[in-house]
Amino acid sequence: MIKYLANEYQIVFSFLNIFNYITFRSGAAILTALFFSLIFGEFIIQKLSKIQPSGQPIRKDGPESHIIQKAGTPTMGGLLIILSVLVSCLLWSDLKNNFVWIALITITSFGLIGFFDDYKKIKTNSTIGLSSRIRIIFQIFFSLIITYLITKNLSPSISNAMAFPFFKNLIIDFGIFYFFIAIFIIIGSANAVNLTDGLDGLAIVPIMIVAMSFAFIVYVSGNSLFSKYLLINYIPGSGELAVFCGSLIGAALGFLWFNAPPAKVFMGDTGSLALGSSLGSVAIMCKHEILLAIIGGLFVLETFSVIIQVLIYKLTGKRVFLMAPLHHHFEKKGWPESTIVIRFWIITIVLALIGLATLRIR
Repeated sequence: MIKYLANEYQIVFSFLNIFNYITFRSGAAILTALFFSLIFGEFIIQKLSKIQPSGQPIRKDGPESHIIQKAGTPTMGGLLIILSVLVSCLLWSDLKNNFVWIALITITSFGLIGFFDDYKKIKTNSTIGLSSRIRIIFQIFFSLIITYLITKNLSPSISNAMAFPFFKNLIIDFGIFYFFIAIFIIIGSANAVNLTDGLDGLAIVPIMIVAMSFAFIVYVSGNSLFSKYLLINYIPGSGELAVFCGSLIGAALGFLWFNAPPAKVFMGDTGSLALGSSLGSVAIMCKHEILLAIIGGLFVLETFSVIIQVLIYKLTGKRVFLMAPLHHHFEKKGWPESTIVIRFWIITIVLALIGLATLRIR
């Protein structure tokens, strides 16, 4: 929106040309989302607390400390994140760019699934929200629409293809089967973040780090010179997603202000599903799907810990971990919550550096 206003008066005020630069608007998007969160955060949290007298229902079979320390904390904090992203992105992005609208559709649609899931938990005062069948049906439905929109806005030569890190020319076209891969990536990302969101600040900082990484990746992917130099696919228009990623970073920073221990609010499924699916869609739009698994490796690790736990228990009746997801295992071992959170942040930073390094190692 601001970009268009600036263009209208650029002839009179030449300095307004700065609004045409993606880097400037990405930085502005970070600050806008951050300040929106800080200004309206307390108000939104108070409203959430009023409609949630008992706060987010806590798992009875979870770590004992959670029942004592986290009881009464409101959930649905993802609403603050989504609103911050929407306001910031609509202000600073190029609204003629289809990739931006696809990202906004993703964060909104999956946020709605999470919202109804959180709402049912609050209404029934139970940790059981929407049934898994209903959740997956809606996730597949929205993912199918998102995947269709993405492939229609990409060049036919790369829309169904995947590039592999470390290899210069290893690109595989999966044809129609790519739809299944893309749907799996979006749903997998959404639920992986959802599983990771179990401790104060645990999920939101890795999300911020992944968003930072992809802000850089989409910027170079959308620049013909940089993409040629790095030997990666040139995706015209994808650079504008850096503004969207900037909005995610700012919203995450603002949410962390209230989610830092002891948390005043939890993001809930409203936030985790919205953020996870958004990162998945961005990775697909810039054709760096595998890099998402590397940079977001913490989310992958948490997800696999649950899968391994369930499979081994069903096969042998024994548990590999004291409790899954993985962060609860370390809680059961006696690690302080802050230690787990900070060490998981460090792991994400290392994985992000490895992932970004693959852009040059080809």
